[in-house]
Amino acid sequence: MTPFFWIIFSTLLISLIAFVGAFAFYIKEKILNKILLFLVSFSAGVLMGGAFLHLIPEAIGEAGGDEETILNIFLYVIFGFCVFFALEQLIKWHHHHSIHHPGIKPRSDKNSNSSKIKPFSYLILISDGVHNFIDGLIIAGSFIAGPQVGFITAISVALHEIPQEIGDFGVLLCGGFKKKKALFLNFISATTIVLGGIVGFFVSGVLGEGALFLLPFAAGNFIYIAASDLVPEIKERDNSKKSAIYLLMFLLGIGLMFLIKIIFE
Repeated sequence: MTPFFWIIFSTLLISLIAFVGAFAFYIKEKILNKILLFLVSFSAGVLMGGAFLHLIPEAIGEAGGDEETILNIFLYVIFGFCVFFALEQLIKWHHHHSIHHPGIKPRSDKNSNSSKIKPFSYLILISDGVHNFIDGLIIAGSFIAGPQVGFITAISVALHEIPQEIGDFGVLLCGGFKKKKALFLNFISATTIVLGGIVGFFVSGVLGEGALFLLPFAAGNFIYIAASDLVPEIKERDNSKKSAIYLLMFLLGIGLMFLIKIIFE
């Protein structure tokens, strides 16, 4: 299979994760919050493990020991971190926006209509579309670097998308969208990852070895998402037993990435 096939296949599968939000509507809020926090803990570990155990080492390996190139790799890690920080500051972009979003109560279909749609709903759709497009670029660069790093990146992206998409669906309902329209628009926003994958594939052909820096850029993104958006959701909990379980889930996420590295090497 060619890298282009895997890029299209993986991005299409990830875009379908948008529909996981539909199941959240049928789960009681209390149960949903518990499930989300476990997912958040695990996905934070996966992102950290993916960045430090796969993306950064792969980029350094491709650099061939050139000190200047390795320095540039770490600069791109910082750059990737800063890009997401800037985006979050500029457009109030939070991957965890509805995990504990105060007062989220989906409006009924009967009372929801386009005249009551809140502005933040459109902001979420736009920002998530941009986010998914960037994920597509990252996945494309990863598969071009090699199938192993491509699969690792795709898995990392997919796992952190699950709690995010559940959150997006809830926020869109809160913003006034009907259930079917919220699900449809959330899916459309998610499909930009496919467009990002296609653009990333052809841009990498033009950039040549420059595409190598998509890997540390992705690592910086993953580190920021995990450290800034996901870990804060789980680190300040009064219940010590639950805190221990969240830490365990986080370590399991890292352990999974380590196990995959051992198996494929």
